[in-house]
Amino acid sequence: MRFGLIGDIVGRPGRDMIKQILKDIKTKHKIDTIVANSENISNGFGATNKNINEMFNSGIDIFTGGNHSFDKKDDYKIVLQNKCVLRPANYPDEIDGRGVGIYDTHNKPFAVINLMGMFAMPVCDNPFRKALDIVDQLKKKDINTIIVDFHAETTSEKRVMMSLLKNKVSAIFGTHTHIGTDDLIVEDGTMYVTDVGLTGCRDNIIGMDSKTPIEKLLTGVGGHFKVQNNCKKIFQMVVVDINEQGIATTAKKFKIYDDNDIVITDFKAEI
Repeated sequence: MRFGLIGDIVGRPGRDMIKQILKDIKTKHKIDTIVANSENISNGFGATNKNINEMFNSGIDIFTGGNHSFDKKDDYKIVLQNKCVLRPANYPDEIDGRGVGIYDTHNKPFAVINLMGMFAMPVCDNPFRKALDIVDQLKKKDINTIIVDFHAETTSEKRVMMSLLKNKVSAIFGTHTHIGTDDLIVEDGTMYVTDVGLTGCRDNIIGMDSKTPIEKLLTGVGGHFKVQNNCKKIFQMVVVDINEQGIATTAKKFKIYDDNDIVITDFKAEI
């Protein structure tokens, strides 16, 4: 099975890059399933049902979320009814949505787990204990192909998750910081990258207009972050091959710029 893993898609520029690029790259590279973080697709904060459908029609199969999953108050209940849309599993069980999805490709089952970190995030259940519990439950169902979107602020938390789940899951891809990291590895059958990086504007501050973040850090007075629609853009994705035993075998990182420049990076094999 071949999976494409996309980090935070930020606003209209991110959606535009998905619409322009994803179907062709999905076909060209024979990708079976695309998993993407959707918590920023609608003006940078949350996801509307309209934008989820737009991205589904553009080639994304499964959507994960994070701390902005509930930002669109008029839409999030509808969005989270979709079995292909997840929110972090360590949110309380009584709130809307699900944090684990079981799907299939080529009649082979696989699971996607969405988790959220602890530092600078809403107060939720411990993601590390939650991860172990969920993986154990999936293994009892003979589901060995398991992909984890860990939506977290700190690199240390993400590395802890890798060390904890290494050889237990097929792939762990970090999201949330919007900044891509250069540490794609396959170790003990698990693919890992600390953060895939955003798809959207690349010439400002984490996909947002630079004015408000600069003013906030200069004065201490905050404001509403806005997506700048007129910008230079980038598409970022990791492609991973996973065998029938749920073991990751190869991986590549794709960076595609709006000037058609393409950078493809191979994984580092850690044996």
